[in-house]
Amino acid sequence: MNNLNIKTLYFLILTTISVSLSAQEGTVTVNQPDAINKLLEFKKDVKTVETFKIQVYSGDSSFRAEKVKSEFREKYSQWPTEMVFNTPNYKIWVGNFRDRLEADRALLRIKKNYMNAFIFQPKKD
Repeated sequence: MNNLNIKTLYFLILTTISVSLSAQEGTVTVNQPDAINKLLEFKKDVKTVETFKIQVYSGDSSFRAEKVKSEFREKYSQWPTEMVFNTPNYKIWVGNFRDRLEADRALLRIKKNYMNAFIFQPKKD
């Protein structure tokens, strides 16, 4: 064997030995309360609740959207309101209704002041 082959062989042997020496093994133990496991099991059993909302405004002005939101809160404080930005429009969404009937009842009252209001189901992410 020539000198270059011997050096290459030694290099490979030393590299193999150093890699095998640096390998590590370990175990991870996660300690969590039993309540977490119960909660996870409960969550599996609960079906996703579909909710309905009412949109009372859609437009490209954030100032106008904030104004509509504020006016709505003054007239109908019983329902939560939120401003959502979906490019390029700001939207004011109202309520978190459990079923369509509940949303329909609210819409009848809301339409007195917001004629273009309508019911929709938000998309799940």
